[in-house]
Amino acid sequence: MAKQKSILNDKSLKFLREYLNNPSPTGFESGGQKIWLNYLKPYIDDYFVDTYGTVVGVINPKAPYKVVIEAHADEISWFVHYITKDGFIYLRRNGGSDHQIAPSKRVNIHTDKGIVKGIFGWPAIHVRDAAKEETPTLKNIFLDIGCKSDKEVEALGVHVGCVITYEDEFMELNDRYYVGRALDNRIGGFMIAEVARLLKEKKDKLPFGLYIVNSVQEEVGLNGAQMIARKINPNVAIVTDVCHCTQTPMMNKITSGDQACGKGPVLSYAPAVQNNLLKLVIDTAKKNKIEFQRQAASRATGTDTDAFAYSTDGIASVLISLPLRYMHTTVESVHKQDVEDVIKLMYHSLKTIKNNHDFRYIK
Repeated sequence: MAKQKSILNDKSLKFLREYLNNPSPTGFESGGQKIWLNYLKPYIDDYFVDTYGTVVGVINPKAPYKVVIEAHADEISWFVHYITKDGFIYLRRNGGSDHQIAPSKRVNIHTDKGIVKGIFGWPAIHVRDAAKEETPTLKNIFLDIGCKSDKEVEALGVHVGCVITYEDEFMELNDRYYVGRALDNRIGGFMIAEVARLLKEKKDKLPFGLYIVNSVQEEVGLNGAQMIARKINPNVAIVTDVCHCTQTPMMNKITSGDQACGKGPVLSYAPAVQNNLLKLVIDTAKKNKIEFQRQAASRATGTDTDAFAYSTDGIASVLISLPLRYMHTTVESVHKQDVEDVIKLMYHSLKTIKNNHDFRYIK
């Protein structure tokens, strides 16, 4: 079977690498947002930014009927919490940071004086008692920045509240996967930007206003999406985020479902998902021969879909997820073809939505 021609170009991939490598911790997303907006500007008519840093690119800003495509911009990170007299640093989570992966990782501490390098130390295997082996927890993981005292730490500009990110960067695996930290969910920001690029390059004219939304603070409670949903008050929201690929060792399909990298976008069934909009997306996938998968949520999707659905008087919302391996680690991995298929599915779904499209169940 012949390999499909990629919809991504060299400029797209350069943006992807730069955007993924740039830190964008929750509450401190502005650096990444500037990169994202700079890439998006040629493909939109206007943009605006809210108080907490959510960025919105707009096509057809005067149109009364409004459709959103959305991802979130923030990545999990750490805060400096306590500095010992000996110069070691203990931490608090900023989002769902995984304490188990921390030992031996290299980090960047973000200060007003610039980046300070640090490492997560851990006792050597030679000196640990196998009978009393400790696992990493927030009570015992710590940062070493090469200082002898708390005064030396503070002299470098490091203080309680400084945010910390891992320094791991983007790579490709076997010409098949994109790998890096914080693909959850800057890969989503990349995909919605690519939808805007395709619309511009193909000279598509949409009959409604399109709002390309890169929200902040998803990792700590969908906060950015809640704020911007009220501000835009759209009629429709197509949200993209990542979901678990359940094909790797130690994953349980009974509890986590059966989704696989390389088998296409994942469409969710959930109370927040508007079923008529979901049917439109499914029909669009079938019509355009885009392979897709399904998953079922319980009370909530745990994504910005929930925020958009319920933030105003009810916004018809749908979730198009990208299967991802090793979520909330520094080696999050997504299949390159899945990325392209999510972009295609969002693009074709937008082309299917009509002006003043009425998604109500009872009319």
